[in-house]
Amino acid sequence: MKKIYLVLIVLSIVFLLAACGGNENDQVEDAIWESIQESGEIVVGTAGTLYPASYYPEGSDELTGYDVEVSREIAKRLGVDIKFETMAFDAMLSALQSGRVDIIQAGPREASREKFAFSEPIKYSFSTMIVRADDLSGIHTLEDLEGKKAGGAATTVYSDIARKFGAEVITYGNVTNDAYLRDVHNGRTDVVINDYYLQALAIQAFPEFNITLHPDLRFHPTTNNVVMPKEATVLLDKVNEVVAEMKEDGTLTKISEEFFGGLDVSKETEEEVIEIEGIE
Repeated sequence: MKKIYLVLIVLSIVFLLAACGGNENDQVEDAIWESIQESGEIVVGTAGTLYPASYYPEGSDELTGYDVEVSREIAKRLGVDIKFETMAFDAMLSALQSGRVDIIQAGPREASREKFAFSEPIKYSFSTMIVRADDLSGIHTLEDLEGKKAGGAATTVYSDIARKFGAEVITYGNVTNDAYLRDVHNGRTDVVINDYYLQALAIQAFPEFNITLHPDLRFHPTTNNVVMPKEATVLLDKVNEVVAEMKEDGTLTKISEEFFGGLDVSKETEEEVIEIEGIE
């Protein structure tokens, strides 16, 4: 009989500890969303220098762009105010990890999936190159990147692609598009690898530069997602619900067409795109 009582006591303690542990996890999972609710504000990390995703129009101090307006709409539907913190891309994940910001927008990578949660995609795209118009910077295949100089941020997938094929990456701070493009034009760098839609619009703003989109190379399909700390499971569910609503009611399409020249980046592209082994 004593043995039975001892077993029952042990089982009771185990169940009690499990229940306490479950409550603790729930608190962690809810902490970020609860903080946003308490403050009535969600803080978003964004570049502020990347046309047409996140930028200040000439003569204006009002931040706008596809990423910005999508974030505004998400905040509106979550019922909270929004605050933007502008920073270089290389600083965004650390700002998210430190709690300086609540969300950013970026594509998932193998390493970042371990620490951060990603919403359903809000943008689909692929990678391309800006090269010199007169000679394509001597690049006709991805293998021709060997020995070239590629302008970019240190930690992006685009710089990883450049390095994979033997290019030297020339890094920048949180600069505007013209800094990257001017350097290709004047020969300081040979190529900028980045998002197709962003680059297609960026070069239109600088017709005086000797630059063009590479006519033949389309590679590495990408997505852009809302990113948040891994433990923000409640916030993730709510953001996914909002993103699904925005796709269903056409809001994402409308915002996309406003900033991407009538194109809908909220839907997967039908372009034939080269997959690059070893690059996520």
